[in-house]
Amino acid sequence: MTPTSPPASDGLLRQTLGEWRIGLVAWRLLVLQTAHPAVAAGTARYSTYRAHPWRRIEHTMDSGSRLFFAGPEERRREIARLERAHRRIRGTDDAGRPYTAEDPEVRAWVMLTLYEAMTAMRELSGDPLEPAELDALYAEFKEVCAALGIPDEVLPATAADVPAYVDRTVREVLELGDQVRYLLFEMLREAPAPRRLGRLRPAWPLLRAVAASVLTSLTVADLPRAWHERFAMPRTRTAAALSWTLHRGMRQVMTRLPDRLRYRHASDEEGRQRPASRRPTAPPPLPRPRSRTFDSRPARLEAFFRQVLDQTGDGRVDSADLQAMVHNVCWQLELPVEREDRLYAAFESWWEQLREAMDADGDGAVECAEFVSAMLGGIDRDPDYLDRGLGPAVRALFRTADTDGSGYLCADEYRVLFGGPRVHPAELNDAFRQLDGDGDGRLSEEEFVAAFTDFFTARADTAAGVALLGRP
Repeated sequence: MTPTSPPASDGLLRQTLGEWRIGLVAWRLLVLQTAHPAVAAGTARYSTYRAHPWRRIEHTMDSGSRLFFAGPEERRREIARLERAHRRIRGTDDAGRPYTAEDPEVRAWVMLTLYEAMTAMRELSGDPLEPAELDALYAEFKEVCAALGIPDEVLPATAADVPAYVDRTVREVLELGDQVRYLLFEMLREAPAPRRLGRLRPAWPLLRAVAASVLTSLTVADLPRAWHERFAMPRTRTAAALSWTLHRGMRQVMTRLPDRLRYRHASDEEGRQRPASRRPTAPPPLPRPRSRTFDSRPARLEAFFRQVLDQTGDGRVDSADLQAMVHNVCWQLELPVEREDRLYAAFESWWEQLREAMDADGDGAVECAEFVSAMLGGIDRDPDYLDRGLGPAVRALFRTADTDGSGYLCADEYRVLFGGPRVHPAELNDAFRQLDGDGDGRLSEEEFVAAFTDFFTARADTAAGVALLGRP
């Protein structure tokens, strides 16, 4: 075993969770989590997985890495980050039931599905853990739960008690609602192409259809027997054969590979230890389009609505969407609670301006046509329109991203703020240079605010601020 692999001395939990084949039960895990009514309600209201599925998955994987594979200090920071995020997820579902992400029993279920996924991976591959191994894995798992502040009394007492707990929860608590059906039958069929697909991007529609069909069949086949009985979702012979082939085949392949290929964090660590190699040069940004004679603001505002504002992907924007925007910013940064609160308050004030000016039908949400029409009308009618609503939110965003308190944003801080799967890093670098009006290699608060103003008000795409979020 190489020094960079997850050795047995590091614990059975890291060893099991670190295998690449854990991905075979990842969707099954998400389905079991989301079928809990409280998780489904929070997902429907606050999650961005519909509009930004790959970003949401990336955040989940990063969070898991910090919880299970990082050192004590990084784990502590991640737990604090999760606590700040979860304290805002609360409300009432469509059936009138209150929910909160801080409910200990809900948190216990979410975590237990991860433990259960690890044991299921071994069982489905024909190599189940022995009772002593289950006890060791569960003891390590409960240590993480304790660090997360989950009370011991809401967890099954021993590993032997977990199967009955899962069976009872599936039969008595879980629901096959819209969020679960979307995960199982729709999400992958409409997901955008991942940024790293490269030259295979043109083939994504075909790849997506095949992957969605395989993943749905595999997930349904692998769900617990109680699920099949409760929701009349039988495990067909074809799906069972697919499951048997994939799980056992992957075990045969993975157990013969060197540890640096078998374990995800082994390859990550080895990559960090190797001498730095010459990185390929990022492709140069495309030439900027020539000035147009027509007003490009409507198309730009519509793109902003769909790509930035509509975080939950339901075609409408409400308070939860702006909260999700703030959450995504804060997720990249480690902020004290008071700074997060100021940013949330600034964006909530902007939402109130949007709602009052744009919610023509009074349904508590703003649709794309309402947003574009009201923004154009407000900007053309009142020179101070942006200063009263968006301006304070933008200034709060700048001060949040200015992590070193210098009064400026450097290129790294800018990339953290606006980077994501939608924008190539080369485009962000180009945008930063164009927004840096005085060429000093940093953005002042006024340059930052001016960029947003240009983005919303410039009639032609030649204004520097149009490149704020990447190429228009």
